[in-house]
Amino acid sequence: MSTAPLQQTNHLGLALSDLLRRLWCHLSRRRQRQFGLLLGLMLISAFAEVFSLGAVLPFLGALTAPDRVFNNPVVARVAQSWGITSAADMLLPLTVGFAMAALVAGGVRMLLLWSATRLAYASSAELSADAYRRTLYQPYHVHMARNSSVVIDSLTNKVAIAAFVLNQLLTLVSSVVVMIAIMFALLAINAAVALVAAIGFGVSYVLIAWLFRKRLESNSRLISKESTKLIKVLQEGLGSIRDVLLDGTQPLYCENHCRIDHALKLAQGSSIFIGGSPRFAMEAVGMALIAVLAYSLSRQADGVASVLPLLGALALGAQRLLPAMQQSYTCWAGIVGNQASLADILELLDQPLPEEAGHSLASPLCFQEAVRFDAVSFRYVKEGPWILDNINLIIPKGLRIGFVGSTGSGKSTALDLLMGLMDPEQGSILVDGQPICGEHRRAWQRTIAHVPQSIYLADTSLAENIAFGVSRAEIDMERVRQAAAQARIADFIDSRPEGYLALVGERGICLSGGQRQRIGIARALYKQASVLVFDEATSALDNATEREVMSAIEGLNRSLTIVIVAHRLSTVKNCDIIVEFRNGQIVAQGTYEYLLETSPSFRSMAKMVE
Repeated sequence: MSTAPLQQTNHLGLALSDLLRRLWCHLSRRRQRQFGLLLGLMLISAFAEVFSLGAVLPFLGALTAPDRVFNNPVVARVAQSWGITSAADMLLPLTVGFAMAALVAGGVRMLLLWSATRLAYASSAELSADAYRRTLYQPYHVHMARNSSVVIDSLTNKVAIAAFVLNQLLTLVSSVVVMIAIMFALLAINAAVALVAAIGFGVSYVLIAWLFRKRLESNSRLISKESTKLIKVLQEGLGSIRDVLLDGTQPLYCENHCRIDHALKLAQGSSIFIGGSPRFAMEAVGMALIAVLAYSLSRQADGVASVLPLLGALALGAQRLLPAMQQSYTCWAGIVGNQASLADILELLDQPLPEEAGHSLASPLCFQEAVRFDAVSFRYVKEGPWILDNINLIIPKGLRIGFVGSTGSGKSTALDLLMGLMDPEQGSILVDGQPICGEHRRAWQRTIAHVPQSIYLADTSLAENIAFGVSRAEIDMERVRQAAAQARIADFIDSRPEGYLALVGERGICLSGGQRQRIGIARALYKQASVLVFDEATSALDNATEREVMSAIEGLNRSLTIVIVAHRLSTVKNCDIIVEFRNGQIVAQGTYEYLLETSPSFRSMAKMVE
C-alpha cells in the first residue's frame, strides 16, 4: 500500500458506498458484531411502532362506538377470556393497553437512540486512536512531505465527523426499517391511502435529494478544505506570536481567520438547511392530505363517527411516517455533506503499518565495532538532484566525529540516514557489518539519542521533559539529576522554587534558547544511548556555555560514539575525526589540525570564524 503523504485531494470521483465500505472494514470485529446486534434492536423498535399503531384502531373504536367493537367476534372471544362482559368494561383495559403500547414503543426508541449514539462515538474513538497510531508509524520521509495542519485537522475535526457519519448512518438504517414497518401497518389499515401517501412523499424526497446532491457534495469539499485552512492560520498566528506582536500583524491574521471561518460556516449552514428544510413543506402537504381524507370519509353514509377510528389510525401513521422519511433524508444529507471529510480520515486509516508496529520494543543493539557508509547515494525524489553522492565513510565505535560544511552540503541528510530515518537509494549503511533494515533498524535506533537544533519541549515539568517519553511514575529522578548535571543545567533547575517539578510552559516558553538546548542534551544523556547525535545542538548557546557543554560531552565515557553536526568549527575542534561535506560529497576528513593543513576550504571556514 502506498505511503504517499496526506494531501488535500479532490473527492469528486469517490463513491459514497466505497467510502462507507472502507469505513466498515476499519471497524473492529467487536464493533461490527455490535452493529449487527443494533440491527436486531432496530427490528424490535419497528415492531413496537407497528404494535402501537395497531392499538389505535380498537382504542378509538371503543371511545366512539364501543358496542360495535364489543360485538366483533374476535374482540368478543378475547373479552370473554379476560372476564369482560360489557362494552363499558372494555374501555379501561383498551386505554391501559394503548398507553402501554405507546410507552413501550417510546422506551424502545430511546434505547435505540442511546445504543446507536454510544456505539457510533465509541467506534469513532477507536478509529481516532488507529489513525493516530498509523500516522506515528509512517516513515520519516512521509512526515517531512506533510503539512501538519492537514494531519491535525483530520485527527481532530474530521474524526469527529466520522463519528457523526456513523451516527447518521445508524439513524438512517433505523428510520428506513421503521418506515417500512409503518408502511405495512398503513397498508393493512387502508391500502389506497397508504400507497398514495408513500408514493407522493417518497417521490418528493427523492426529487429533493436529486436536486440538492451536487450542492451537498460541493459543500463537503469546501468544508474539508476550509477546516484545514482554519487550523493552519491558527497555528501560524499563535506559533509566531512574538513576531505578530512585534510587527503588529494581528489584523492580517484576524482577517484571514474571519474569511476562512466565514466560508466554512456558510457551507456548514447551507448543508444543515438543505437537510432540514423539506420537513416543513412535507408536514404542510401531510396536513392537507389528512384534511382531504377526513372530508372524503365524512361524506360516507355512516358519518364521521364510523370512520373516526380509521382516520385516527391513518393520522397517527402519517405522524410517524413523515418524521421517519424526514429523518432518513436528513441523515442522507448529513452523510453526503461530509463525504470529503470522511475521505480525508480514511486516508489516514488506510496508511500501512510496519511489521514491527504490533511487536514489543526491540532491545537496543549491542554496538561493537563501526558504522560504515558503503557507496551511499540519496535523493528525495526520483529524477531530482543527488543530496548525497557515493558517500564512503567509517565511524568507529567510541570516537567523536564532526560533520561540517555549508548549508545544503548534505551533512544533516547523512545524519538522518545514519539514524535509520531514511533509506539510501543506492549503497548501504552497515552497523557491525549488518544493514540497517527491519528489526535491526529498530534495535539500532534504540541505541541512538538525538539532540536536534530545535528542541521540542512539552508543557510539563522539567523532569518529564528530560525523561521525555517516560511515564511520570517510571521516571528515575537520580538519572534525571545526573543528566542535568552533565548538560550544565542542574544549577538553573535547583535555583527554581519548584526544582525539577517546575513547568517549562508551552514549547518551553519559560526558558531561554540556551536552556532549551541544554534540556535537550540532558534528555539525550538520560536515554543512556551508546550513540549520541548532535545536530547543531549548541548553535543557540553562547561561546562560554558552549565550551562548558562541549567539555561535558568530551568528558563522557569513551565507549560512547558521538556524531556532531556544526557550523562553528569551535564545536568540533576536539573531535577525533572531522568530515567535511560539499555538494553532497565528502571532500576531506581528518583531525582539525590535519584539515587546516590539507584542505583550503576548511582553512577558509576557519578564517571566517576567526
